[in-house]
Amino acid sequence: MELRQLRYLVALADEQHFTRAAAREHIAQPALSQQIRRLEQEVGLALVERTTRRVTVTEAGRTLVARARRILSEVDAANAEMQALAGVRSGHVSVGTMHTMGPVDVSLALAMFHERHPGVELTVREQSSEELGEMLRDDVLDLAFLSVTERIETQGLVLRQLVSEELVVVLPRDHPLARRRRLRMAELADEQFVSYREGARLRELLTYAAHQAGFEPHIKLESNESERIRRLVARGMGVAILPQSDADRSADNVAVAALIEPSLRRDITLACREGRRLSPAAAEFLQLSEEVFAKTVAGDPPTAAPSRAGRRASRADPPLPASPPAAR
Repeated sequence: MELRQLRYLVALADEQHFTRAAAREHIAQPALSQQIRRLEQEVGLALVERTTRRVTVTEAGRTLVARARRILSEVDAANAEMQALAGVRSGHVSVGTMHTMGPVDVSLALAMFHERHPGVELTVREQSSEELGEMLRDDVLDLAFLSVTERIETQGLVLRQLVSEELVVVLPRDHPLARRRRLRMAELADEQFVSYREGARLRELLTYAAHQAGFEPHIKLESNESERIRRLVARGMGVAILPQSDADRSADNVAVAALIEPSLRRDITLACREGRRLSPAAAEFLQLSEEVFAKTVAGDPPTAAPSRAGRRASRADPPLPASPPAAR
């Protein structure tokens, strides 16, 4: 069993297609297929089921893929640590983000990190919080910006809360409740909601608030894009519960009211898998993110990135301190 075979199997599990997996690993498709067959012969089990359109990983394949991710993660971390003796010059950092990030501008951290470490490859994946949690546990991601859900809190992740912000009610400007400054959730029982999709922390909070007020929310439309939700509300397609930062961007074409009974907040939390040893590059991105967003959330301009020559590389993986649960 060779490391390259494990890499090819992981790529195949992710891409579910031989040609795409081969392109990702920068080898010819027949060569990748041959190595997968050799791996299957060695373990004596079918690892993938092949069809004309896609590849499905078997139960045995899924078991080996999970192990392979951990093995490859450790190998990559070891390589990165050796390279880090001369500074963070190369490597790869995989970062996950939610669809709506409020006041946290991940592109700022990515740009500053790239300026400091141009030789490090960055990958960004955008998913719901629960999907990001799964990707962290499977070592698909090094770090993720997510909101803590009930299921994520107990799933072996180390958490550091960056932001906590209020959720508000967003209504069409001609809505009967549009002039109210504060609204109880019970007053929205007969409304149709434009909401984030299942799996999103903001959808979970909407459902929680409705249940607290004694009703099941009627979800008329779903989207994971805050801007689209605001536009749909502005056109009279329903009402929405949005983070304050997202609602403030559209105050000219919608009405915004504070939500009470219950009041809600959502967090933006930086997470990694518990027990994972971060590579020097990932640890550097973690430290940079904490510095940048501590300033951004406080309203201060971010500090310009110092020159690479003036920075010492991280030689240890600092633990990511746990944060308190998001307010309910």
